[in-house]
Amino acid sequence: MAEFDFSQAIADARAKYEEIALALDTDRLKSQEAELEKEAAEPGLWDDPEHAQKVTSKLSAVQSQLKHLASAASRIDDVETLVELGKEESDQDTLDEARAEVDSINSDLRDMEIQTLMDGEYDERSAVVTIRSGAGGVDAADFAQMLLRMYLRWAERNGFKAKVMDTSYAEEAGIKSATFQVDAPYAYGRLSVEGGTHRLVRISPFDNQGRRQTSFAAVEVVPLVEATDHIEVPDSEIRVDTYCASGPGGQGVNTTYSAVRITHIPTGIVVTMQDERSQIQNRAAAMAVLQSRLLVLRHEEEARKKKELAGDIKASWGDQMRSYVLHPYQMVKDLRTGEETSQTQAVFDGDIDAFIQAGIRWRHEQRRQAAENAEE
Repeated sequence: MAEFDFSQAIADARAKYEEIALALDTDRLKSQEAELEKEAAEPGLWDDPEHAQKVTSKLSAVQSQLKHLASAASRIDDVETLVELGKEESDQDTLDEARAEVDSINSDLRDMEIQTLMDGEYDERSAVVTIRSGAGGVDAADFAQMLLRMYLRWAERNGFKAKVMDTSYAEEAGIKSATFQVDAPYAYGRLSVEGGTHRLVRISPFDNQGRRQTSFAAVEVVPLVEATDHIEVPDSEIRVDTYCASGPGGQGVNTTYSAVRITHIPTGIVVTMQDERSQIQNRAAAMAVLQSRLLVLRHEEEARKKKELAGDIKASWGDQMRSYVLHPYQMVKDLRTGEETSQTQAVFDGDIDAFIQAGIRWRHEQRRQAAENAEE
């Protein structure tokens, strides 16, 4: 077995660190940290709790990035010293410890690298995710609910604030659709790679003959609209309906016309909202989601025009982007990236970071190829 080349491994780690630090722009982060700290110290900050939450969340994210960068640089220096010590004393235990630390540093650097790949126009924003059951009847509705739980557990594992905004329950089991919001820096950059059609293959728990069933669910991800986006929606272009909310929530929710459905007439986009107790609050939340979807629609139209100029790109988002197979074997596989695992229960419990990271790398490569094709 060849001897591990510590010199090369440490040199590679240091080069990767410098590449990441350059891409994240440490000076910019420090300047941003100072500005956010100043804003967070303003006496009247919490007069607007929503704005205050955004400021403190952004500050925490920037400080976390700077802390990880500083820690990585320090760890590389420390492991280099550890290797020198181990070699001087011919201490194999110390060298084994150094080898494990090099592997750990490389793993952390790969995680940090993901941050540099989220460079899309809206990647920094919070995300609004809608899950809809597709073909497959009651199994599809159950699958949609499984995906909802998976994403909420993922948010919880990562310490991200997630809020279910609307749920339409199916008659027998599961859900017809659900919309939730994830408030965290780069939530959209992460979750946008989850958009597409998801497929589940399993022995149906709803089939008394125990037959295998294939069902589908669609995941839509949009960035949370901000005041600076200027998405004008004239009243003449929308129809607003109110109705009693369904599902759990108590008498106050289920017996008043607090739920809101907004239909955007020109595009046919429909948004429903019933999480809040007040019709006014639900209307405001529904309008925010509608504006987010119109923002994405505008962005897609701009991208379509650019694509026409650049020519077709071979790799594209397929109708089916991920398969979850529970029978006759256990496997979750992303059909775009090739990422797969046999730990299906862990995935449904929210352990999907490997899939998200692979998706981010895949998307970055698609963007790079698109840019190259546009230049030709």
